Amino acid sequence: MEYQVNKTRDGVTVLEVLRGELKLSRGHLKHLKFMENGIVVNGKPVTVRYILREGDRLVVATEDTTPHEKILPVSLPLPVAYEDEDVVVPDKPANMPTHPSHNHYDDTVANALAFRYERLGIPFVFRPVNRLDRNTSGLLLIARNRVAASALFRAMQKGEIRKRYLAILCGVPQETEGLIDTYMRRTAESIIVRENCREGEGGDRALTRYRVLCQKNGHALVLASPLTGRTHQLRVHFAGLGCPILGDDLYGTPSDRIERHALHSCALSFPAPTDGKRIEVSSPLPQDMEAAARQLFGETLPSTQTLLELLNKNP
Repeated sequence: MEYQVNKTRDGVTVLEVLRGELKLSRGHLKHLKFMENGIVVNGKPVTVRYILREGDRLVVATEDTTPHEKILPVSLPLPVAYEDEDVVVPDKPANMPTHPSHNHYDDTVANALAFRYERLGIPFVFRPVNRLDRNTSGLLLIARNRVAASALFRAMQKGEIRKRYLAILCGVPQETEGLIDTYMRRTAESIIVRENCREGEGGDRALTRYRVLCQKNGHALVLASPLTGRTHQLRVHFAGLGCPILGDDLYGTPSDRIERHALHSCALSFPAPTDGKRIEVSSPLPQDMEAAARQLFGETLPSTQTLLELLNKNP
């Protein structure tokens, strides 16, 4: 990470910039102190007590120096929609878990990225900012270093990271657009299944905005934006409206039109970790969802270009 000292920061210490401007954590500062060339000003290593002057070029090491030993690098098909030195946004296919877990040690997004960066000679630590269910396809936000992870988690807490999804519903919501506002909790019978509940019944508030894009044959294509990040939030919310997501075998019923639930993370918007500039990434409907949508909606299905344009409007 590079920082150019301007006139207003002339005379301040490196520590003031790292904690105030760059908002590095105490843990990261401690890590930098023991790194060779962790903090460099104008090409020379310095301590956090160094006094900066206008025009100085401060460079802070943000790259990982050792890989995450628990993640096995595996060659897997994983398109990347966006990448820079701070973040990578893979476009996850369906039937791929986000991170390793029981019975999924070598078929995840983490395995694929570990392989990608091993080939590039870059140490890799898996730092997902958000996650997707195994059978939800689309965009994931992954931080590539400690500083980016810290900045993006703060942005997440402030509601500055916007996620949008396309879903095919079995049924049509009564309102063509609206806000779903419930509380959500784990069911007593399962550690996986979630349910809507009322305030004070042990759940966390869950908010989802949605808009119906087209409807036909008792089905609807919707654009949805979860304002909170509860497990299975969209799946539970639409099932609660009486319109479960097509193919959802947990909250609805399986479908012969698609072999998984028809939910796709189609757009991500987030502030760049270094300068706060807004980054927008989008992904078109994957082949299986597009095929199901064309069968159901025919000529009423918006074109891919129209869908991408709709992503710029609030659902």
